[in-house]
Amino acid sequence: MALTNNKNVLAWVDEMVALTKPDKVVWIDGSKEQLDALTEEVTSLPEGNRDKMYKLNPEKLPGCLYHRTLPNDVARVEDRTFICTKKKEDAGPTNNWMAPDEMKAKLVPLYDGVMKGRTMYVIPYSMGPIGSPLAKVGVELTDSIYVVLNMNIMTRMGKQAFENLGDVSNDFVRGLHSKADVDPENRYIVQFPEENTIWSINSAYGGNVLLGKKCFALRIASFQGKNEGWMAEHMLILGVQKPSGETVYITAAFPSACGKTNLAMLIPPEGYQKAGYKVFTVGDDIAWMKPGKDGRLYAINPENGFFGVAPGTNEKSNPNALACTKSGTIFTNVALNNADNTVWWEKLDKNPPVDATEWKGAKVNGPEFIAEVDEKTGKNKTLAHPNSRFTAPAENCPCISPEFNNPAGVPISAIIFGGRRASTTPLVYQSFDWTHGTYMGSAVSSETTAAATGAVGVLRHDPMAMKPFIGYNVGDYWAHWLEMGEKLGDKAPKIFNVNWFKTDDEGNFLWPGFGDNMRVLDWIIKRCEGTVDAVETPIGYEPKAEDINVDGLVYEGKQFTSDDIADLLKLDMDKWESEITEMRRYYDEDIKAKGGNIPAALYEQLDKLEDRIKKAAK
Repeated sequence: MALTNNKNVLAWVDEMVALTKPDKVVWIDGSKEQLDALTEEVTSLPEGNRDKMYKLNPEKLPGCLYHRTLPNDVARVEDRTFICTKKKEDAGPTNNWMAPDEMKAKLVPLYDGVMKGRTMYVIPYSMGPIGSPLAKVGVELTDSIYVVLNMNIMTRMGKQAFENLGDVSNDFVRGLHSKADVDPENRYIVQFPEENTIWSINSAYGGNVLLGKKCFALRIASFQGKNEGWMAEHMLILGVQKPSGETVYITAAFPSACGKTNLAMLIPPEGYQKAGYKVFTVGDDIAWMKPGKDGRLYAINPENGFFGVAPGTNEKSNPNALACTKSGTIFTNVALNNADNTVWWEKLDKNPPVDATEWKGAKVNGPEFIAEVDEKTGKNKTLAHPNSRFTAPAENCPCISPEFNNPAGVPISAIIFGGRRASTTPLVYQSFDWTHGTYMGSAVSSETTAAATGAVGVLRHDPMAMKPFIGYNVGDYWAHWLEMGEKLGDKAPKIFNVNWFKTDDEGNFLWPGFGDNMRVLDWIIKRCEGTVDAVETPIGYEPKAEDINVDGLVYEGKQFTSDDIADLLKLDMDKWESEITEMRRYYDEDIKAKGGNIPAALYEQLDKLEDRIKKAAK
């Protein structure tokens, strides 16, 4: 039975039913009774059924489920992800493009009758708190119970989602997903931003099938934000509560492997805790930001859960993230400890289960298995897939913000960019203004590590950490940032850049990171409040070394000093001249020459930066 009288929704569902031809259509109301019944159905499937999910130990992991995807379907697939706009230039150089009619001619035959013998689930969901003026409604059609149960964690799913839409509006995102045959040659994740539509086929993996996440909350929403005067960004949102009780909110954008989740769930050093500081998590991945009535920029986390990478998450690296997984969580492609029906992954602890089921489903001796070497890769085998995931409710997070469900969002005082750079970029610096900060965001990049690629120091550009997620031309995206700065004026957040990853000549990190990043946040907050001075450098405002608090900071057995901070803030002008050369090449060859509409203001910022650096190098 339909859960809405909205004729636009009903007509679209009817159209997709006619195309995919399911045996049955079930509308998801989000009730416990319905979700319990679906859980029973999917966990009762016979062994070997690719839809099957497993119940985990109800005492140690209450309400938790386990699922494994096929070995060829374990991650986002950027080469199979498309932005389909009428004009190629509207998709820009960072996206795969195909004309909408051409893509539909390719996909419609794949969808034709694809759900015969299966059930279509109609999932209404809200991205953002119900009733929030910043929230948006989506409807996903899928033939996967796994998707339904994950969407229940990641979004505000169910009939209440239609409250924001009403009976007349056509402002909802249409998502169509089918696992189909999970054929990688016919795997497509396609956004039609001009039609508010997402089509996904031949995948069962999270980021490709939970269509509210990257597909809607970033690719479609970034396009909506450009047209409607707001911003959809690949950013965490955190709040720092000061001893006075006031909370300052910060967003931050980092490429992968740069400590995003760790910062979102930061635990302050002991000295800060004793002084009364607390850190609250509003979001770990996505921020939707819109000017409020007072002219400031307000942010909501459109999601309702965390879709985290399991390997490396442990009691030391991120105890808050690990705590999120203790109940009501879905684990994908991790390993099973058969002795007690719990989960395990690399670096969870140092004790791999003896009686284990590795992520592809084979029963093995855990310690012996992970000591083996894969002949193809030459690397030790792993029990859990390196990209294995947990889908955990945000309400499980011990440091979840009291403002998590505030429909108005939280006011943002600072925006932080950062990448993984071994030498060039200092620990922290502040932009001169919003336009300069937009340039800094456009220049976000990270150096690869040997473990990831076999080559060290290869620079990967990832503007605003949004390269795979901008739903339109990257140059127009930068122009939208500049427009937002003009709109916000003197109430715009301050913009900073951080680098936790500077190393010495032997490759050892010079900064401890993790909870001690609070010391840098402390300086950032004081800059926002105008209570601490800074040093003007060619690249921006840097801290005075003595203004970064090192009390109680012991690293590698030694007390950190202001001299150590000074080393982290040193600027090598030769390296910055090389940085300018690379940015010109990136702008000219990777963006402009391939159809990116780079705003003149960003070239001006590059020219000014080059001029300041040359003067400083003399």
